[in-house]
Amino acid sequence: MADRVELHVNQIRRYEAGTTQPSLDALKKIAVGMNSSIDELVFEDGERGPSDELALQFEAVSQMPEDERAVVKEVLEGLIIKYQSRRWDSGRKQAVK
Repeated sequence: MADRVELHVNQIRRYEAGTTQPSLDALKKIAVGMNSSIDELVFEDGERGPSDELALQFEAVSQMPEDERAVVKEVLEGLIIKYQSRRWDSGRKQAVK
């Protein structure tokens, strides 16, 4: 594995033993060498994905025609921006107090 990911075998052993943490560059090398993503290396299954309820909804959206998926994406982006604006504004108001 060390040859495939272009890292020294001792460094790999340290990562496996938990005595040191890989850098972003090392994670990238490992992910590329293992034909994987950094997310797969770092996160547990389901840790970053949506809840089961949202996963079913996203699956349904993925089956829609492209133009309808674009509408759903725009609506989601608008809701996310609105939510982030409210959080930013409430944080700003609390900082002023």
